[in-house]
Amino acid sequence: METSDGTVTMEDGAGLYFQKVGSGPQPAIIPNGLCFLDDFRHLSEWRPLIFYDVRNRGRSDTITDPAKLARGIQQDVDDLDVVRQHFGIDRVDLIGHSYIGLMVGLYAMKYAAHVGRVVQIGPAQPDADKKYSPPLSYADAVFAEVMAKIGQMMKEPPSGDPEEVCENFWEVLRVIYVADPKDADRIDWGRCELANERNFRRYWIGQIWPAIQSLKITVEETAKVTAPVLIVHGNKDRSAPYGGGRDWAMLLPDARLVTVENAAHAPWIEAPELVFGSIKAFLDGTWPEAAEKVVSLGN
Repeated sequence: METSDGTVTMEDGAGLYFQKVGSGPQPAIIPNGLCFLDDFRHLSEWRPLIFYDVRNRGRSDTITDPAKLARGIQQDVDDLDVVRQHFGIDRVDLIGHSYIGLMVGLYAMKYAAHVGRVVQIGPAQPDADKKYSPPLSYADAVFAEVMAKIGQMMKEPPSGDPEEVCENFWEVLRVIYVADPKDADRIDWGRCELANERNFRRYWIGQIWPAIQSLKITVEETAKVTAPVLIVHGNKDRSAPYGGGRDWAMLLPDARLVTVENAAHAPWIEAPELVFGSIKAFLDGTWPEAAEKVVSLGN
């Protein structure tokens, strides 16, 4: 299978690392997706995939100038358009997971003319301040236990090898991303060998999360999205509330939701045929059978 990698240089000089897998027309871009490359690689037999590390993440440049980080997720939106242009794609198909699911939604609002189709997997909710009640927000005993452990770790100043500290953190955290704890060892998102990933919490707290909290997405903005959008969301997602997925499906003009029963924040691990089958059908131009038009927050 044809593979290549390299760096795309942003307008302010920041370099973003990418890997392209597969060949042919109509590549799909997966921002911040390199930690999922092994899970998603098989899709490249059907169409090329471009994975890249977003600003200050993974193997992309480490940014020390605060001005180049200040806009947080809004900067990621503009960076994505530079990546699109670099690969000469007029109308791009996008796959975004978690807070990057929110980011590709924002991209579809700002750069509507350059979007083909969008897949949001377990996207962060459109309104960061909104609270959802059960069953739209899943917080079980597993979540409480993990948060207690993380809280204790945060109180203790880190000591020892930074890579080992990072790995210990992920050993605890990964459990919340799957519905069944026995699948937790399949979550390998830490990339603790990379300094950017070891330092991500500081960047998240300082720039990314405040930028997300400041968003005020209006009906006028969502009305600009002309692309079809498929939301794929586990109904036991402890990280991004399932209610947020339903909200996205109602807010966007041409959107449908695939609910993955008994799945958490990585639904492709727990229901691969449903998730990957739905993505493939959607990017091929049809709504998957499981996709529903959402008209209310209720199930």
